[in-house]
Amino acid sequence: MTDMYQFHRDLREHRRAATQNGSIAILDVGTGKIACLILRFDRNFGSGDAAVSVPFASRLGFRVIGAATTRSRGIRAGEVENMPETECAIRTVVQAAQKMAKTRVDHAIISFAGAAPRSYGLFGQAEVENPVVEESDVSRCLNNCDMPDFGLGREILHAQPVNFALDGASGLTDPRGQVGEKLATDMHLLTIDEKALYDLMYCVKRCDLEVAGLASSVYTSGLSSLVEDEQNLGAACIDFGAGTTSISIFCKKQMIFADSVKIGGEHITSDISMGLQIPMPLAERIKNLYGGAVATGIDIREMIDLGGETGDWEHDRRQVSRSELIGIIRPRVEEVLDEVRARMDGAGFEYLPSRQVVLTGGGSQLPGLDGLAAQLLGYNVRMGRPMRVAGLPQAATGPAFSGSVGLAMHAANPKNEVWDFDFVSEDLNARPLKRALQWFKENW
Repeated sequence: MTDMYQFHRDLREHRRAATQNGSIAILDVGTGKIACLILRFDRNFGSGDAAVSVPFASRLGFRVIGAATTRSRGIRAGEVENMPETECAIRTVVQAAQKMAKTRVDHAIISFAGAAPRSYGLFGQAEVENPVVEESDVSRCLNNCDMPDFGLGREILHAQPVNFALDGASGLTDPRGQVGEKLATDMHLLTIDEKALYDLMYCVKRCDLEVAGLASSVYTSGLSSLVEDEQNLGAACIDFGAGTTSISIFCKKQMIFADSVKIGGEHITSDISMGLQIPMPLAERIKNLYGGAVATGIDIREMIDLGGETGDWEHDRRQVSRSELIGIIRPRVEEVLDEVRARMDGAGFEYLPSRQVVLTGGGSQLPGLDGLAAQLLGYNVRMGRPMRVAGLPQAATGPAFSGSVGLAMHAANPKNEVWDFDFVSEDLNARPLKRALQWFKENW
């Protein structure tokens, strides 16, 4: 944890240096596509009292000056599978975005799906040393959270305090400057597979880019797709990607749960390819043009030419009805939604005040998906699009770019995390021993 604390602290320093220089690259690495945005920041750092401002968490205004996308290569289920192909794809998209922006960037903030995210809810408390809560008290409270045993091969990606309580009064977002004696906090911890993280970071460094920040796309999609009331009252964002389907739950404007299902749009395309015995590119095209999640009475009369170049006349002139195509797509969609419902039930989503579900991502554009999701999940469902940001091209405003836009918002206005505060304990593993010694002193 100490090493990861310093690692993320260094990333914050790189981010601050890049924003002060004026521009930074946003790199959203997905299974279906890789998107790159070049952001230009203004020189006006956020307003507010410096005494209650968290270091490196200043609010910045930005504008998109370059954007590019390319088909993802060497990525499977959000993780690097072929390093040279992934490196080539990243170089291609970054060079195209730099050409549009007419500038060169040296730092990149990365978001990615997959890597088997796991959520943990932690609790910590500390006595306030002075009558007024100071940043040192918040740091000690956060450091007193009992770290779970998340096993070997895992790394911490996000560690965000989601709630503070001062002398039993809960619901505080920032207790500094308030009078009290006992401070407690609830913290959300997100861990990922370290191999997937290090493979991607190494691939980006091979592209002559310095990593200035990391974020999970499950988090960034929720930032850009959920409106303020939904983030505050409690809502879930379901990001239908190509290789994974991610779930994030927000409440009190903080992410409190995240998970992913390793089933996405590519699996639907594969089902169509095997079911109709056609190549994958043709199956993807048919899915985009004629696909749907709910069949109607007219679909049985709408015929789709499959085509082909096998030389077999009868095989190349085949036709299927749209209802047959939907019959192939719907079981896979139901499987994904059943998995999503199980994860949301396990997280206690039904106890939130709003219980709104927002669908986003490239796979969410399947016609009829919102109605089927509302039926299977049992909650209010709406389609989500990313918020508009200055300079964003029209082609990058669809649901497929929710992660990219959310990452840009995260880069400009990062939420407070543990590494934004001073780290009190040098060795978190020594906490049980220190507590035993403290008990011995008090009770001997």
